[in-house]
Amino acid sequence: MHERAAEFAELAREEHGLDVDVHEFDEGTKTAADAADAIGCDVAQIASSIVVVADDDDPVVVVTSGANRVDLDKVAVYQDASDARMAEADEVKEATGWSIGGVPPICHENGVPVLLDDTLLAHDEVWAAAGTPTAVWPIAPERLQELSGAEAADVAE
Repeated sequence: MHERAAEFAELAREEHGLDVDVHEFDEGTKTAADAADAIGCDVAQIASSIVVVADDDDPVVVVTSGANRVDLDKVAVYQDASDARMAEADEVKEATGWSIGGVPPICHENGVPVLLDDTLLAHDEVWAAAGTPTAVWPIAPERLQELSGAEAADVAE
């Protein structure tokens, strides 16, 4: 197992008592479509963690369905901000401790708030990044919401 995926699995166990079933794919899971193809699930079941910066200061992780695009205006409203933008790579790393493409929806370094795309709740199981662009893990979306402390939100375009 990749070092960062193993680190994520250990953090999940320590912080949440969760045994993560990490699946790694040499071909990568960088995009939601890549991940769905590798896993053999619907792209809507991919739980992509996107870091958004509200009012150019406050980061939030938006866990969105791979079938959706994040509506930054909606995220701004949820964050009581005047605007929101996608985070730069260094901001993602600083806010979560993880690099773009491998940000898990839990185990963030700095306690950043999480919004969960409410369309993910329509599935029995979703797949999220496990610390690298080649590692994912399955989880029930309700359990993911509970573990992340996420607010279910209408954040899709």
